[in-house]
Amino acid sequence: MNTIAIIRNSATKSSRRVLIGSSTTSSSFASPHRKCHRTLLTTANHFRIGSAKNFLYLPFSSLFHFRINSRQLGLVIKPDEDFSSIARVAYSFSVRNFSTSVENRVNNTNFERIYVQGGVNLKPHVVERVDEEEKSVPTIEKNSEGFVSVSVVEKAKVEDSEAEREAWRLLKGAVVSYCGNPVGTVAANDPGDKTPLNYDQVFIRDFVPSALAFLLGGESEIVKNFLLHTLQLQSWEKTVDCYSPGQGLMPASFKVRTVALDGDNLEEVLDPDFGESAIGRVAPVDSGLWWIILLRAYGKLTGDYSLQERVDVQTGLKMILNLCLTDGFDMFPSLLVTDGSCMIDRRMGIHGHPLEIQALFYSALRCSREMLAANEGSSNLIRAINNRLSALSFHIREYYWVDMKKINEIYRYKTEEYSMDATNKFNIYPEQIPLWLMDWIPEEGGYLIGNLQPAHMDFRFFTLGNLWSIVSSLGTPRQNEAILNLIEAKWDDLGSHMPLKICYPALDNEEWRIITGSDPKNTPWSYHNGGSWPTLLWQFTLACIKMRRIELAKKAVALAEKRLPIDLWPEYYDTRTGKFIGKQSRLYQTWTISGFLTSKMLLKKPEMASMLFWEEDYELLEICVCALNKSGRRKCSRGAARSQILV
Repeated sequence: MNTIAIIRNSATKSSRRVLIGSSTTSSSFASPHRKCHRTLLTTANHFRIGSAKNFLYLPFSSLFHFRINSRQLGLVIKPDEDFSSIARVAYSFSVRNFSTSVENRVNNTNFERIYVQGGVNLKPHVVERVDEEEKSVPTIEKNSEGFVSVSVVEKAKVEDSEAEREAWRLLKGAVVSYCGNPVGTVAANDPGDKTPLNYDQVFIRDFVPSALAFLLGGESEIVKNFLLHTLQLQSWEKTVDCYSPGQGLMPASFKVRTVALDGDNLEEVLDPDFGESAIGRVAPVDSGLWWIILLRAYGKLTGDYSLQERVDVQTGLKMILNLCLTDGFDMFPSLLVTDGSCMIDRRMGIHGHPLEIQALFYSALRCSREMLAANEGSSNLIRAINNRLSALSFHIREYYWVDMKKINEIYRYKTEEYSMDATNKFNIYPEQIPLWLMDWIPEEGGYLIGNLQPAHMDFRFFTLGNLWSIVSSLGTPRQNEAILNLIEAKWDDLGSHMPLKICYPALDNEEWRIITGSDPKNTPWSYHNGGSWPTLLWQFTLACIKMRRIELAKKAVALAEKRLPIDLWPEYYDTRTGKFIGKQSRLYQTWTISGFLTSKMLLKKPEMASMLFWEEDYELLEICVCALNKSGRRKCSRGAARSQILV
């Protein structure tokens, strides 16, 4: 089997081309039983692969990494070209549905149309997916003429573990079909559960790790169907006491129901829940953000960007953005939400500007900037996105970050400052610093606090928000490294017997009674109040791969792999160290299963992780719409913090 994999790099533009050989008679893609010896030669302007007369052209700048896997394949690289990334071949990528004609990507002019030279009518070729465990090791030699030869040698495949095989069986058993097509996975599929409540529905946030597992496994149909069907639900009008939420809201979940028509005819319908049936009647703010993030991941992992180019998808994307970017009374660039509007969907004192929402909001904005079609109708929206990204990144990095130095600074804050140059801008009282924090935070670590409002800082460590800040580069490189340092240093508190804590520490005693309303499900060290959630593994793995801390991720995944199959894949674990299965935890929880699978697949193919995270965007840091210098006031407050946000 020959496998060609190409990853584009849109950071540069070039008129040079990559030349890929292809013919209907000699191509091994057209006839899998044929063997075809292929050689790669370079000139000043192009690559050439193959022995046929007809070739496909690709822009030279599209080649971030080139991998060809064949028993009889050799690569010859001209020495005056910089092909160190090819010579190392440390990572590999696969391209699905690769054909002789590709539509231009949205907002991207350097990925020109692929065309065929020679006039032969070639049929589209589909490049086979590289097996998950397949690895290749390059052998590099240099001959007397100065050319470098790179031979690719395959390593033996690594078989899935018993836990992985069971997880795949359970995940596929949780698939929900609508009109004969897969559209998602139920939240939990416990055959012994007689009262599933809403766990038999497809949740947008819960489906994300399932979608990634399917995409990494080469199965994209279910993800595409999910994205399109939830988009159709977006326009439904749902009300609570005769009041409708803003246009563009995505549902928290949906269920496939069968309804009777005239006579004996039956019809399947999708019944969405926008929060009007949820406990507390809270709209799911994070659903639309996760939908945008998954839409980008679908394009990155499949190479099919036609989905995000569709008019209905572009319209739905704009509706979500308009809802999030609507002007209000708030003075901050962060999103203002009520309690229970995200993964923590019960009263836990996160109303205001919770970190989890801000990290997802930032990621969704970065995704949207990549996917929005650049035209007159979207120019104002793109400008608003850039401005919000810049303001939000500064706000979170500057005001949410705490480490030993920052805590000492807050400890010495003066209060009641009325000035443009105030140090204590939010009038935080030093007495708010909890006693546990002073002894808990390590010297070399730090984290982003859970919430910030006037005269209030929530010093709890919320895992999802901090992990997604790393993944999206909402934090600075130094901050991202410090977050993982803290998790490693405080592993007994955050990982222990089952990674990872949803938040730390738990609310207890009078604090629990006041903040949760004496919630019997959120008792100390249970559920959202300090419970351990295995689904966070995939986000932890992604963050570790980005920061080159893979061993830390392997430690967490290995710990989970020992317990999850034995414990029947529970939703969450209780107690301070995560020893016990949660007292109300559903078994065979789908995002526990898919989170584990996604983590394992990312560890086997860490190169795929680069498509799911973002690097620092330094251009954003230079954008500032602050008009203080034009109104007679002295300067924008960012100037003093410029060195902080760049490190």
